[in-house]
Amino acid sequence: MNQPTLTPILTDTWIKTTWENYLKLTQDSHYENAIFYYDQGWMKIEMSPIGIAHARDNSILSTVIIIYAALNNIPIKELTNCSYQKTGIREVQPDISYYVGENLPNLPRNNSPINLDEVVSPTLIIEIGSSSYLDDIGKKRLLYEQLEIKEYWVVDVAESTVIAFTMENQGSYQIRESQVLVGLSIALVEEALKRSKIEDDNTITRWLMSTFQAL
Repeated sequence: MNQPTLTPILTDTWIKTTWENYLKLTQDSHYENAIFYYDQGWMKIEMSPIGIAHARDNSILSTVIIIYAALNNIPIKELTNCSYQKTGIREVQPDISYYVGENLPNLPRNNSPINLDEVVSPTLIIEIGSSSYLDDIGKKRLLYEQLEIKEYWVVDVAESTVIAFTMENQGSYQIRESQVLVGLSIALVEEALKRSKIEDDNTITRWLMSTFQAL
């Protein structure tokens, strides 16, 4: 018996579809390594491979933020590639996300998307942009505004730069110092990204701790 032919789905761009069809695709084994986004009838499946530049920037950003939070006694929870869902309306799967500050939510311990009808949105979201960079600062930024994220960073992998936005009242504007990790300069984050091209993690960590302690 012949197997049914799969209809190819256009990836790495926004296409119109229903929530029900979107959910079916998220369970399709052909897309098990994909990253999914959904916004009010529009879906994007990102299939671009993750290279060393993307992976390296991801690791360095995590190191910067966790060390800064630890030295400044800032409560924080980090989640990597976690999905957040507003049932029937929106879903996102950012590269890194954080809950920051007092009264951190007690997140469910399972492998389902975090239900934003039951749990507050994360405080800080970071997208690491290479092929997706223009979409990260455009469509996705508008999507995160609607989800009431407090702060959003987009990393330009090619340039080792960070565009950071504070978000309020479903709008956003650019900042050069974090408002949720108070006192953390975006310029310092960019310096860490540039150093990571030539320095190992141990060297960068020592530099970060020395720098943060001197602030």
